[in-house]
Amino acid sequence: MKTLVLFIGLIAANFAMAQDLEDRDESFIVENNKNLLKIDIKEPFFQVAVKGCNDFQAASFEGGAAAYKEILRKYMYTYLNSDFYTLTGDFTFTLTIDAMGKVVDVTGEPKVLNSEVFFDDMQYVVRRIKKDWKPAMCNGQPVKSEMKLKMSFSSLSADM
Repeated sequence: MKTLVLFIGLIAANFAMAQDLEDRDESFIVENNKNLLKIDIKEPFFQVAVKGCNDFQAASFEGGAAAYKEILRKYMYTYLNSDFYTLTGDFTFTLTIDAMGKVVDVTGEPKVLNSEVFFDDMQYVVRRIKKDWKPAMCNGQPVKSEMKLKMSFSSLSADM
């Protein structure tokens, strides 16, 4: 008799707990957007000549423009936070290279919606590249110079 009462009690307890559906939490469903980014860095890079220089030699990167392009592309895919902006179109970035060969400033054009966040991210990306440039030379002396890089972006926004 005790076993029968215990058995009926267990069955009743299971049915009582199984019917409690109102406390269920549905908050685990989260909507998430993800931007897929395609980057095309154009070659050649354009060196802005220093005014008043008779014997100007452009700044260069070890391995050439193709090596810098590959490093830059890899770092852009790694460090750009494209969840805050959607990029489509052509952009021009101006790298300011000092007389020591370090990139000291990065500016971008054109200014579009949320471009300031994007340009700040690009400064971070370029500063993460630890290899220095060989500085531009004017009459045998290293000088500060500017290098222009043209890039095309296309973004695809997807819900995940």
